[in-house]
Amino acid sequence: MMSPDELTKMAHSQMPFTELLGLKIDSGEAGEVRATTLWRPEYCTVGGMIHGGYLMAVADSVGALCAYLNLPAGATTSTVESKSNFFRPVTAGSIDFIATPVHVGRTMIVVQTDAHGEEGKLVARTMQTQTVISPG
Repeated sequence: MMSPDELTKMAHSQMPFTELLGLKIDSGEAGEVRATTLWRPEYCTVGGMIHGGYLMAVADSVGALCAYLNLPAGATTSTVESKSNFFRPVTAGSIDFIATPVHVGRTMIVVQTDAHGEEGKLVARTMQTQTVISPG
């Protein structure tokens, strides 16, 4: 099992955009990936609220890491579909993301990623489908 620092470095090297997103991986294994980001003004839209596109980008990245940890040896993955629901704004503090696999199949992996604000309240839920790209 990789340490949080190793997982964060892997995410940043494999998906460089995650470094710009300020993504920190807290834990990761096939059954669950946990990550954290912090509110920053450059991630916001009007009124100091985190932009929905930012939440979707982080959720997609954390979900992709969860899918990756469920792949057979040598395979890769790519998002083919993603849908997010937004429940409340984030205007300060940290945002915790928890990704869990809903379905792990031969050709598709479906992941649910929930985002929680500092009070632990659900901010957003993203469901994404990842294709399994076999080597060769």
